[in-house]
Amino acid sequence: MQLTSEGLARAARAYASDGFVKLEPLFDAARMQAIDDELARYVSDIAPVIPPADIVFEKQPNPDGSRAIRNLWRMENHSQYFRDLALDANLLELMRRLVGGEPLLCGVELFAKPARVGSAVPFHQDNAYFNLVPDDALTCWVALDDTSIENGCVYYAKGSHRGPLLAHKASGVQGNSLMLDGVPAVGAFEEVPGVIARGSAIIHHCSLLHRSEPNRSNRSRRGLLIVYRGAHCAVDPERARAYRKVLSQLTQA
Repeated sequence: MQLTSEGLARAARAYASDGFVKLEPLFDAARMQAIDDELARYVSDIAPVIPPADIVFEKQPNPDGSRAIRNLWRMENHSQYFRDLALDANLLELMRRLVGGEPLLCGVELFAKPARVGSAVPFHQDNAYFNLVPDDALTCWVALDDTSIENGCVYYAKGSHRGPLLAHKASGVQGNSLMLDGVPAVGAFEEVPGVIARGSAIIHHCSLLHRSEPNRSNRSRRGLLIVYRGAHCAVDPERARAYRKVLSQLTQA
């Protein structure tokens, strides 16, 4: 991926206005094949030995009784390939424009959403997890499979990033521990389904309201997520304490 100056400016305008921007495509076929190969190696060789906190399995079992991977966390800590991918110079140049400063890598993650058993994600704002001030952070959501309504694409509440950080509570969903506390006023926003092809990406602001449906199809809906924040952001200690309290309640449950 290498955006022109005009392309960078267009992406920055759309991101500022809507809270998200589509990049179609982001990576070419050769890069996507390399990502698939490295992900297969990660699952076979690395996932079995990483800390339990860095992998989540789907609650609903497959027909054969096995449990599919739902999430992989902190992949950049276990794979030089995925760390290098996230630190690609062209990608960082775009992130620099969007976060308004020097971008710092926060994490590389997999949201697998396997066929038929991939679970839903409730409405939330990512900054309820990050607790950053200012909220200059984002997620680059790379489609490893074609996404559709049927296989559980992400829905984005257009423009909702301009509102405040809303109250969240424990969701009871393993791998997505928080959800909005109450019914979000999404009727005030256009909800846009993130239907994109393999190799494309959607970049969304950390304060944007978003959710996804279960995978009701026979096709997987894998997304590779790369999270960045501006170097000028700081963690709000009071919000962070509230989030740790929620996590401790989940651990004790």
